[in-house]
Amino acid sequence: MASTTAMVLGVVAALVLLSSAAASAGLDMEFYSGTCPRVEEMVKEEMAEILKAAPTLAGPLLRLHFHDCFVRGCDGSVLLDSTPTNTAEKDATPNLTLRGFGSVQRVKARLEAACPGTVSCADILALMARDAVVLANGPSWPVALGRRDGRVSIANETSQLPPPTANFTRLVQMFGAKGLGVKDLVVLSGGHTLGTAHCNLFSDRLYNFTGGNSLADVDPALDGAYLARLRSRCRSLADNATLNEMDPGSFLSFDASYYRLVAKRRGLFHSDAALLDHPATRAYVQRQATGLFAAEFFRDFADSMVKMSTIDVLTGAQGEIRKKCYLVN
Repeated sequence: MASTTAMVLGVVAALVLLSSAAASAGLDMEFYSGTCPRVEEMVKEEMAEILKAAPTLAGPLLRLHFHDCFVRGCDGSVLLDSTPTNTAEKDATPNLTLRGFGSVQRVKARLEAACPGTVSCADILALMARDAVVLANGPSWPVALGRRDGRVSIANETSQLPPPTANFTRLVQMFGAKGLGVKDLVVLSGGHTLGTAHCNLFSDRLYNFTGGNSLADVDPALDGAYLARLRSRCRSLADNATLNEMDPGSFLSFDASYYRLVAKRRGLFHSDAALLDHPATRAYVQRQATGLFAAEFFRDFADSMVKMSTIDVLTGAQGEIRKKCYLVN
């Protein structure tokens, strides 16, 4: 009963936050009510089929939305293909491991057939990210709509994405630049409960932490037993093919177990370990690590996703509604 009550309160809190964030961003829960009234239902139907066939896509689809919003705002720019004269975001180093582009285009095609030229790719990403979390047994949140698609995508601008190697100070600065606070940082990091990561994103912690490139050059912040387990999978510093679960044993389910790993010094990335470097984020990690406050994390995650999904959105006559998510019209 307590968990259900907390979830209800979380939805109410998200609605309050959404009404404020959406109003300031120019978004509206009823944006497509007259032009494509079944948009959310159609996205959810497609997502159910996508994740039924490929359940490992839940994490990547959440990550796509995050990577979109941190560069030029939530404008679908991460979806654009490179051209002969421009290298787009998706082909920049931080985005080379992104997946799910075909799924986004699948949903776009369904919506184009039902409501031609109406629903933006940016809105589709926001809805797919929410549904990915819900279908992985995580929280839901209201998604205000009306984002327009950007026409520009520049690889070099992905320097705005918080890298997995970032320390706490840099993470706070990068989140702050997007209007997100320290609590958003620790809460959104909980999204690492879903998905996998390639060895090369953290292998310096195993073999080359200070540049010594030796078996002794390891990150002291990493639990020794976990270090040995990771080395058994990531056999070299250059391994960019092997995938590791970010939340071992639970990477297909959205839950609070990520925090238990971080508290045990078993977070995969520098950025995960960095959450223990500040009193506020360390306290949040330790509270969630008890396993007693998952409903609180769900509510907090919903609130932070609402905030993130309104970063620098294009509305009104700005941008365009792309017919295909990978091409400007």
